[in-house]
Amino acid sequence: MSEPVIRPMHERDLDAADRVHRIAFGTRFGLSDPAAFRGDAQMVRTRWATDQEATCVVEIEGSIVGGACAMDWGSVFVLGPVFVDPKHAGQGVAHLLVEHMMAIADQRGAKLAGLFTFPESATHLRLYESAGFVAQTLTPVMSKQPDAAGHGPGLLFSKLGPGEQDAALLNLARLTDLNFPGLDLTREIRAVAQLGMGDTILIGEAQDPRALAICHYGPRGEGGSGTLFIKFAATRPGAAADFAQLLDCCEGLATATQAQRIIAGTNTARAEAYRILRERGFRAGLVGVAMHRPAGPDYNRPDVFVIDDWR
Repeated sequence: MSEPVIRPMHERDLDAADRVHRIAFGTRFGLSDPAAFRGDAQMVRTRWATDQEATCVVEIEGSIVGGACAMDWGSVFVLGPVFVDPKHAGQGVAHLLVEHMMAIADQRGAKLAGLFTFPESATHLRLYESAGFVAQTLTPVMSKQPDAAGHGPGLLFSKLGPGEQDAALLNLARLTDLNFPGLDLTREIRAVAQLGMGDTILIGEAQDPRALAICHYGPRGEGGSGTLFIKFAATRPGAAADFAQLLDCCEGLATATQAQRIIAGTNTARAEAYRILRERGFRAGLVGVAMHRPAGPDYNRPDVFVIDDWR
């Protein structure tokens, strides 16, 4: 058998890479039809469209057998998903992918590299530990049915004029920087707007936002049809009231888009955010563990009100 060859992911690779991703995780979760993993939700395509240079595939004898994506959030580089065709598991493909992606993280000068993986899987823990990652605290991925209770979706990024959008992006980067130096979701906000995957909610004004929530909805996004997926949300540190208002707006947007459920994940070290989500009726359906390189709490702190999904 030929040696695996790693290279950048191209648009022509998306169908094959998407299929390998679904089969890899669908098999991991024991689905009767692994290729149906996550329904019509898009993961590989959205990550590639958001940041093509942070994606790659592995080929063996001309066939794609694995791949990896990442999210560049300024000083934070989120690795994942990393996926390998089950037929080629245990052949070093995953190690090759992780090494390649971490070289990209280092080249970009990330202060923190992070990922979400299965806490019960010794295989996954060993893979990422070999690349310098250290297991931190649990991250439940939670969901609930929306209950708008008369709430509206708040100020939407899509409703701002071009000048207001530019101002909002600068000020939102300043807001996220308060939670972790250099944390910047500009790339994600722009991708959601340009690709028609959803919208971004702002609390406050474009010139002085107090909170944001990047939401995917519909079949083009990472949540899929019938779901409002909160990809990332944040307030200023300690701003519990703004976090509650932000959740109200997410409920309102879910109702406006006719979503049947809301998905949100937060690390349990963000104790107050986790408590408020539970009080609002969010319940865990999947639990992962955050791994960091280098080790440290970073923005997983009790005073931080952040929702994010590193899957």
